[in-house]
Amino acid sequence: MADKVRNDAVEALEGLLFDGMTIMAGGFGLCGIPENLIAAIRRSGVKDLTVVSNNCGVDDFGLGVLLAGGQIRKMISSYVGENKLFAELYLSGKLELEFNPQGTLAERIRAGGAGIPAFYTKTGVGTLVAEGKDVREFDGELYVMERGLTADLSIVKAWKGDREGNLVYRMTARNFNPMMATAGKATVAEVEKLVETGTLDPDHVHTPGVFVDRIVEGLHEKRIEQRTVRQREEA
Repeated sequence: MADKVRNDAVEALEGLLFDGMTIMAGGFGLCGIPENLIAAIRRSGVKDLTVVSNNCGVDDFGLGVLLAGGQIRKMISSYVGENKLFAELYLSGKLELEFNPQGTLAERIRAGGAGIPAFYTKTGVGTLVAEGKDVREFDGELYVMERGLTADLSIVKAWKGDREGNLVYRMTARNFNPMMATAGKATVAEVEKLVETGTLDPDHVHTPGVFVDRIVEGLHEKRIEQRTVRQREEA
């Protein structure tokens, strides 16, 4: 079996990037984002990207750095409210946006990874979400058809991974990452801790290594997207 471990994020993405490609990027806010792989994509200069991600980071971190570099042509997302540059680019017509209800986005990705080309959901019926889409009645209720999503490349972030690509996520980072790992033609994972094969309890593995093509260990900044603290009581 070929060794999946790479020395750094640049090496992990070697030969996988090209202009006009579709990339899925895991994460929820700034939690569980593959920040080292995103930085390597930024340095590569690849452009005209379609990026599937719940959100687009913030202005100077996460996927926001790809926006700043003018590398993203289209976003398929659920929430983009933390990024001022995103709003500016979209309102000026320089960025395409395909909005999805969050659960619908998650299911579109899961369906793509499972080989399901489309499915019907009640979410969005009678709203702008359903415009131009097939709407059918089942058992007296209306449902809108949504297409499954796949990508040329999925980049995901996990807490632990072994040399065969088995992954364990931690807390909120177990969000879009597991389903995205199944939906890419190629999947590259970055982990906080790389362990030897056989170390992970098989019953604790969230993404089996069969879905992961390359894996890299990296350092992670772990920023807080919105810091909220309790007000101090007056003396």
